Amino acid sequence: MPADTLPRSRPPLRQLTPGRACLLLGLIVVALAIMHLHASPGLANGLMALLRAPDTSTVGLVLHMAWWPRVSMALLAGGGLALAGVLMQQVLRNPLAAPTTLGVASGANLALMAASLMAPSLLMLGREWVALAGGGLAMGLVFSLAWRRGLSPMVVVLGGLVVNLYLGALGMVLLLFHQEALKGLLIWGAGSLAQNGWEDAAFLAPRLALGALLTAWLLRPLSLLELDEAGARSLGVSLKHLRLGGLGLAVFITGCVVSVVGIIGFIGLAAPNIVRLAGARRLGPRLFWSTLLGALLLAVTDLLLQRFSGLLPTMIPTGAITAALGAPLLLWLIPRLRLGSSAPPREARTVGGRHPAPGRLATSLAVALLALAVIALLAGQGVDGWQWASPGNSDLLSWRLPRLLAAASCGLMLAIAGTLIQRLTSNPMASPEVLGISGGSAIALIGAIFLLPAPDNLTLVGIATLGALMSLAVLVMINRRSGFQPERLLLTGVAITALFEAVKSAVLAGGDPRGQQVIAWLSGSTYYVDLASAMTVTGAALVLGLAAAPLTRWLDILPLGGPTASALGVDLHRSRLALLALVALLTATATLVVGPLSFVGLLAPHMARLMGFSRAKTHLVGAALTGALLMVLADWLGRQLLFPQEIPAGLVASLLGGAYFMWGLRRL
Repeated sequence: MPADTLPRSRPPLRQLTPGRACLLLGLIVVALAIMHLHASPGLANGLMALLRAPDTSTVGLVLHMAWWPRVSMALLAGGGLALAGVLMQQVLRNPLAAPTTLGVASGANLALMAASLMAPSLLMLGREWVALAGGGLAMGLVFSLAWRRGLSPMVVVLGGLVVNLYLGALGMVLLLFHQEALKGLLIWGAGSLAQNGWEDAAFLAPRLALGALLTAWLLRPLSLLELDEAGARSLGVSLKHLRLGGLGLAVFITGCVVSVVGIIGFIGLAAPNIVRLAGARRLGPRLFWSTLLGALLLAVTDLLLQRFSGLLPTMIPTGAITAALGAPLLLWLIPRLRLGSSAPPREARTVGGRHPAPGRLATSLAVALLALAVIALLAGQGVDGWQWASPGNSDLLSWRLPRLLAAASCGLMLAIAGTLIQRLTSNPMASPEVLGISGGSAIALIGAIFLLPAPDNLTLVGIATLGALMSLAVLVMINRRSGFQPERLLLTGVAITALFEAVKSAVLAGGDPRGQQVIAWLSGSTYYVDLASAMTVTGAALVLGLAAAPLTRWLDILPLGGPTASALGVDLHRSRLALLALVALLTATATLVVGPLSFVGLLAPHMARLMGFSRAKTHLVGAALTGALLMVLADWLGRQLLFPQEIPAGLVASLLGGAYFMWGLRRL
């Protein structure tokens, strides 16, 4: 059995066959539609509004021009995404492959945003071709990251994660600098099915029909991909061309859907896996039932959202709802995947050797940090070009000093949190951002901003810490039986991050004025930090950093394995709980200032290892100094690169850290 499929030792859900699942969803769709039509013009008039626009009835006109096209679009988009998901899963032999998990949808979305701003004439050639180019480039980047590992399921999905985050950071840069021009794209980009006519449905239907016909033509060759490579080649199949054709078709279908309705999350992941678990094993039945189930699943979700939208304070796009529903599905699928040995992970090998004098190296880093801090305080661009400010310029220092302190403190805290989680899990690719801990903090903070009248900083820290602890609890519950395998930990982080993206999309698309505050915070800007807040964050960083010092013995012993650590007198439960609680506090406090996706927690511990900090104590010190230096550099560069406009420090760090993640993924 391949290592990248759902285990067949579990019996399929015979009590819920694909046909019964589709019948159930179809009945729900019909019932919701009848309830909606009966409440407005009556069932007969509502059905007549599908065929023609009434001359006098306003309600009938709304049904004909908005409601019926929206239902049709939900069926078309859901079916198309499910079809693309089956193609990707079949070609890659990976049950976690989907348009959203592989970065295809994000690439298509970013390409459409960039074209809308910089080259609107390209959209006249066809929105689907712009989206196809963006999605194809995103998938090509994912493949380049995973090619050396033979398109391993874990590496492919992790590549999709980092490409998603990276393209999201680029999209956030465009949004910050062009908020008015892209304001209307926020709702569309979050996955909106709202319609004002039949044009979009008429645009999408023939393209999806073409995609379905090409899929049927490739059905027999694609079925051979279930054999091993040697067996497929013996039958005269060109695997390279077949994979290229299957994935190209999946990208085309995804690009067509994204160009019309934006990003609809997880339909392409949910429908094929539900159908597979319900008993459809062969490719032909999976294609048919997945397409039908995806169409009905999105239609049910959208009809329920429309029915209960009056109870919600803001308009929530359908794409955000499907992503929020898909994240628990992904968490449920992860324990059912065979990704390799179930043995506990081994200590990651250090890339660099041990430095003979780590104390002297740490002193050099501290001097470099001090020098960079002086440059960040005194050097910068002004109306007359580059200037060197006078140390006595109190106005200038009062503006730059809080930003410097906040950036350095948050970099230090994220670096220590990343070092703790990497050594605790023996996972070189773990970090608060990648494992979803920052995402959990961000979800809690967004909830506090919108639900509490005027939360103070202490309340926000407490709520953010609670969100981080809940994310850690999910990580522990899902990965405890597998011995905290790196692959499963990282995939769990993918799911939590996807849930955060859903919440973010809903907030940004809602039109609430507080959304601007959330955008600024998500981007990791230190612009609004005053001196009092900066001193508070600095104090918290020093206290939490000192709290990590007595735990270095645990960090040296725990990677040796549970039995060895217990034999050396370490209480496994207490030590792991204390370390995870400290990670949550560090992550929550830093996330308040620099947002959830800076990647410093991943980058700084690795750079410290490369420089030769190997023992836990010196590793913490080296990573803390490196993290502070990286964030100060990111904040200063963000102020200078596009002066007088600014790129927030968190986004600069995300772009640097995301590039490093891609490089590191090739070595995983």
